[in-house]
Amino acid sequence: MLQDILLVVIGLIVGAVIGFFVSRKYMEKYLKKNPPINEQMIKIMMSQMGRTPTQKQINQMMKALNNANK
Repeated sequence: MLQDILLVVIGLIVGAVIGFFVSRKYMEKYLKKNPPINEQMIKIMMSQMGRTPTQKQINQMMKALNNANK
């Protein structure tokens, strides 16, 4: 009985460790493929919409995006 409980606990710990490393690797791969939005991307998007962005507008958009992600 004690041996069964010990095996379950060890199995859960091993599964959690493996899950952590697999999910970490997946997120690293995802962020390489889809990088977060930066100032250069905002400039390009606004230019494609026919606007010439000022640095103040870019800073406002970055602040709004950072606040939305929190």
